[in-house]
Amino acid sequence: MTLTADTEVSLARQANDLARDLTRASPRIYWTDLAATAAVTWLSFFVAVTAASTAWTLVAGAVCVLALYRGISFIHELTHLRRDDVPGFHFAWNALIGVPWLTPSLLYEGVHVLHHAKDRYGTARDPEYHPLARRPLYELAVFLGIAFLAPVGTLLRFGVLAPLGFAIPAVRRFAIAKASGMVINPHFSREDFDRAVSPAWLAQEIGAWLWCWAVVGLTVAGVLPVRVLATAVAIFALMTFLNQVRTAVAHRWDNDGEVMAPLDQFLDSVNVPPPALLPFLWAPVGLRYHALHHLMPRLPYHNLGHAHRRLVEALPPDHDYRRAEEPELIPALGRLIGRMRRSLP
Repeated sequence: MTLTADTEVSLARQANDLARDLTRASPRIYWTDLAATAAVTWLSFFVAVTAASTAWTLVAGAVCVLALYRGISFIHELTHLRRDDVPGFHFAWNALIGVPWLTPSLLYEGVHVLHHAKDRYGTARDPEYHPLARRPLYELAVFLGIAFLAPVGTLLRFGVLAPLGFAIPAVRRFAIAKASGMVINPHFSREDFDRAVSPAWLAQEIGAWLWCWAVVGLTVAGVLPVRVLATAVAIFALMTFLNQVRTAVAHRWDNDGEVMAPLDQFLDSVNVPPPALLPFLWAPVGLRYHALHHLMPRLPYHNLGHAHRRLVEALPPDHDYRRAEEPELIPALGRLIGRMRRSLP
């Protein structure tokens, strides 16, 4: 099947015509991937905190950063995956990855879907958009550097704000509105307070609170070596920084706050397809096909590559679809810096 670049036919419709049969999630792939990722994460973490050799600690720590990054990235899938698509997956992910690493899915569910709203994307109401390309260069350094504070933020959110919030309503409202979302728009506030009384939210929040207190308490009591907590903090900070670097090249970040046309929303997003190899590490679980994901949010991560190949084969080489591509992380980051420099007065 060959498609034309007819502007009367939307790119989203063309993509759906080509890949509609790929929207079914495979429970076998999801469960196998989660099990393997969780096993590598916890095994490498164990080696990192017990190895007598500094070299082994660093190697295991690096493996743990990448494995945890892959594991945490599944939070993006959870927001688009209906619970009956892969029954039990949301609970298992939270139990194996989300709660122990103080990143339960409540931080993303109910927030990320707003980023896909056509009348919100790229505007001041988008929780995941900041016009970096129109900002001075130092904001990129702040944007990347603040990721290293993520361990402090999660410890405060679940170790302090969670228990205080259950006792003080004002703290609870603040915690839900301003400290319960993985966002990059500093002005965004959650408004779905009813979600915070659901059994799933409360189970995740209380679980993260008790886990946080248990780990810190056992460390203070000398039961857990300080090395365990210190290693976890370092791994989490590096993982968050890696994700922040990826986020910096996930979009063009060039919108001025106005509502964007669907095609412009797509072109503001980025794919980093093969032959690039490194996105397997820095943009795992389908994140390398970020622009395609904005065209078809219901596509499970394991079918994004297949859908991309179909589109490339069917669409003309000069089609708008190919304009969303970047060759790799460093060139994409360089282009962002170039756009930021050109925007300076």
